[in-house]
Amino acid sequence: MQIPALSDLALIADQPLQRQLYQAFSLRIRDGLWREGQRLPASRQIASDLGVSRNTVTGALSQLIAEGFLVARPGSGTFVAAGFERHQPEAVNWQQQPQLPGLSHYGTALAAKAMPEVHAQLPFTLGIPDLRAFPLSVWNRVQRQQQDRLHLLGYDGYQGYAPLREALADYLRVSRQVQCHADQIVITQGAQQAISLCAQVLLDPGDPVLVENPGYVGARRALQAHATALTPVDVDHRGLQPAQLPAASAAKIMYITPTHHYPLGGIMSAPDRLELLDWAARTGTWLIEDDYDSEFHFHGHPIAALQGMAAQTPVLYLGSFSKTLFPALRLGYLILPEPLVGPFLHAKRHMDGESPLLQQATVAQFVQEGHFQRHLRRMRVRYREKWEHLAALIASELDGLATPVAESAGMHLVLRIPGVNDDALVRDLTDAGFGGTALSSYYVGQDRPTGLALGFANTDERQRIAGICRLRELILSHRKS
Repeated sequence: MQIPALSDLALIADQPLQRQLYQAFSLRIRDGLWREGQRLPASRQIASDLGVSRNTVTGALSQLIAEGFLVARPGSGTFVAAGFERHQPEAVNWQQQPQLPGLSHYGTALAAKAMPEVHAQLPFTLGIPDLRAFPLSVWNRVQRQQQDRLHLLGYDGYQGYAPLREALADYLRVSRQVQCHADQIVITQGAQQAISLCAQVLLDPGDPVLVENPGYVGARRALQAHATALTPVDVDHRGLQPAQLPAASAAKIMYITPTHHYPLGGIMSAPDRLELLDWAARTGTWLIEDDYDSEFHFHGHPIAALQGMAAQTPVLYLGSFSKTLFPALRLGYLILPEPLVGPFLHAKRHMDGESPLLQQATVAQFVQEGHFQRHLRRMRVRYREKWEHLAALIASELDGLATPVAESAGMHLVLRIPGVNDDALVRDLTDAGFGGTALSSYYVGQDRPTGLALGFANTDERQRIAGICRLRELILSHRKS
């Protein structure tokens, strides 16, 4: 039996005709309008009936044959393939959106959350370096040199590009006093993936984990994704105080930012860091050391990493190039005790495979040729000037309204602002064209101080003046309402 004439098929002139034919024919087969074994008119006849070229028709028919909707029988014609009667509307009505399979408990919780609105690169947005000061011409030259190397277009390994790991090991030994060699380094898709890998390899569902309070929200989310039980440990402007930790603990992991607390900026003293290492060894707790922003210490040299303060420490050290180079790079790294390297590589293989090879090679050469260190030295000077200017503005414009938590390090500054709804304050600040994060969002529990975290690295002098003046107006307005 032949399919009847196609005169009822209407085509839209300004859309691809071949695609329209493919969609119309496949839909008629799926809906049962064309049945198994029915023969289509010849391609020349279809073209004549619809007023299109024969090439358009043969292209659509060839795609339908390749996908199994039609069968071509030489000398006989083209026919509707078998098997589609099992998928007719009376069996499953796809037009009415049937019930989809359910989500996990974690997926259900995520579905109930509103996706936060992203305001890209507003002045005072946290985590954005001074991109205008990045040596883009040097970076582009290095990248062009790497693009000519054919082996960088293929695969290299899950652990990361060896020259980059070697350059990192050399740099971190000198600048951060980290004790490591290249074989202990795993290159990741940013710090967030590094935290997720730690949770995946080291934790079972329900395992207790200690986190700083206030602390990095991204770390809490990554750990909670593995159904862990988070226990907050209070932190003040001095960083975590080991005396607050329980003498005995069942925690498998503690996530910590000891050399520049996020977000308050506190720096743990050397005796406190050593005491924390002793506590971790006694209790059998892994310490995940996130070395966030520690390169940008404005008075003296950067504080030495916790990982390098003793031999055989139970520390997993992580960092990224998002702040030291630029966020779009999406490259981070983990430094692991040697017995953990194998399991972490298997986990990374299962999670996402290799990190981008060309970018790794570009960073490796950028470090090896000294551009990375020179860039960091320039940024320390630049960020110190911005921090001092912002601190002076706050002292003059926000006196009596806000109190800075003024540690001289990093790329942001925290203000305590009592008596305001800081979520609403951030919304109004965003509407005025400025970024910032509510201080309360970093806390767990009911007692949440209010205030703002302001990133200053991506601001110029005019933006800082305008932003702080606008913030003064908003604080006064919120306190009146």
